[in-house]
Amino acid sequence: MTSTQKGAAAPGFFKGWFDFSNLRGDLLAGVTTGVVALPLALAFGEASGAGPIAGLWGAILLGFFAALLGGTPTLVSGPTGPMVVVFAGLFAALNGDPALVFAAVFLGGLLQILMGVFRLGEYIKLVPYPVVSGFMSGIGVIIIALQVSRLFGHEPEGSGTIPALSAIPGAVMDPVIPALALGLLSLAVVFVWPKPWGKFVPASLAALIIGTLASLVLKGAPLLGDIPTGIPSFILPSFTPDTFAVVLEAAVILALLGSIDSLLTSLVADNMTATRHKSNIELFGQGVGNAIAGLFGAIPGAGATMRTVINIRSGASTRLSGMVHSLVLLAIVLVLSPLAGQIPHAVLAGILVKVGYDIIDWAYLKRAHKGPRWDLVLMALVLVLTVFVDLITAVGVGVVLAALAYVKQIADIQVAALNSNAPADDPEERRLLDGANGKVALFDFAGGPLSFGAAADLGHHVREKAKDGMAAIILDFSRVPTLDLSAAMAVDTIASDAKAAGRKVYITGVNDKVAGTLAALDADKHIGADYRFKTRIEALRHAAGAVAGAPDKRNGESTGPASAGAWFQLKA
Repeated sequence: MTSTQKGAAAPGFFKGWFDFSNLRGDLLAGVTTGVVALPLALAFGEASGAGPIAGLWGAILLGFFAALLGGTPTLVSGPTGPMVVVFAGLFAALNGDPALVFAAVFLGGLLQILMGVFRLGEYIKLVPYPVVSGFMSGIGVIIIALQVSRLFGHEPEGSGTIPALSAIPGAVMDPVIPALALGLLSLAVVFVWPKPWGKFVPASLAALIIGTLASLVLKGAPLLGDIPTGIPSFILPSFTPDTFAVVLEAAVILALLGSIDSLLTSLVADNMTATRHKSNIELFGQGVGNAIAGLFGAIPGAGATMRTVINIRSGASTRLSGMVHSLVLLAIVLVLSPLAGQIPHAVLAGILVKVGYDIIDWAYLKRAHKGPRWDLVLMALVLVLTVFVDLITAVGVGVVLAALAYVKQIADIQVAALNSNAPADDPEERRLLDGANGKVALFDFAGGPLSFGAAADLGHHVREKAKDGMAAIILDFSRVPTLDLSAAMAVDTIASDAKAAGRKVYITGVNDKVAGTLAALDADKHIGADYRFKTRIEALRHAAGAVAGAPDKRNGESTGPASAGAWFQLKA
């Protein structure tokens, strides 16, 4: 390779990965987003149990590597409410053991990398909206529940939603007045801060500054205390046989939740920038960031919707903005972390209550009563399971129920469209059916894959339509691209019942894939080679002639049944 060729290759790579055409906009957006991320990172770190510094380093490490390696150029990553809720539960369950806790974070990152490598991003996006709405709203409720006691100057005893809710009455009855005042002040700022002012000072940052300054006057509220400075220590992941199940379960939850949270935010970025993200690359970048965060005692995270929106609105267009956001936070950690120790717990609690409020899907709740009732029930069920059981159970139950409901809906459509003696568009088909005097039944399967949802009713439906005196039935698969095991066995049952009743079974319109499935499962054993046709009109001609007692006149492939050789060619 010549020097010219070498010089030509590098710009091509960097043009595809690093785009410096919007350098000023990306720098400005990165600085703005870094400032916005500061109070949220501190608050999420505090809420997680690992401490504010763990939240800051989570935003730094995940934010940088996800931006560098991810598939959504304008995405800003860091600790998020859903991830913090799961991590906080894990932290409490493992008694804060760093080796075990961050082993789960590291393993969760590795799982995300594998999900990206094996191209599972497309499937994660298939989670139904009611399920997403339910668990996101549930997480919002959890965040609020966990912060109410802190607003009153108390720490909830134990972990989880139920202990947090149980602690609220006691906290309300015995408030720490300075903490309550600061918490209410923080709440007021984040809820009423004018939007025009937010262009210059974000509401969360304003609440952090105003609340901390007010604490200089209202003394007595619990403070964050000393926050370590410098580079975090390396933590070698480890676990024991007794803790492996807990670590693995937490890792799976973190990986799935982080992936869903990130890809949903990527869709938001796509809508705002008129671009299209790369799901699998994004999962890879998120996984690398979370894995590295786990090695340095930082809390995990995902694509952060609010920070991403602010990033885009501030002029970002490339991955440089997310990287700059992390570098800004790094500078703050190395220089200003002693000042962060003076921030009151109640101030961060007020900020997090607003975060929880924003996570709740109010847009859907306001119009849920106008939509399908089943979707509302599913959303409410997932919400309740998220709050009072756990996230993986909620999502698992929600996805299964949504899938079953969808399959049932499609099955009902397919069975309803399976008509006996269905009106034919072709006049000759209509004439042949009428001339058979009710002795031939044509069953036209609805378009789309034929699956287990409809299989249970197919045999019953055909049996009802195939009345006494009927000599032949025709199964038309022209509009069926594929079928599964259950549907294939239903076809076998239909053919077997027809043979037992002395009827001929014709099959037509079978493509290669359907033919191969039937043959592999031996579901076509009751259908003779002479009763397999390429087109419906051929099958009707043969069946009508047979029931009328006419001889089987074959004049080539265009009018008679397909030969055995032709059928086997279809199966191949």
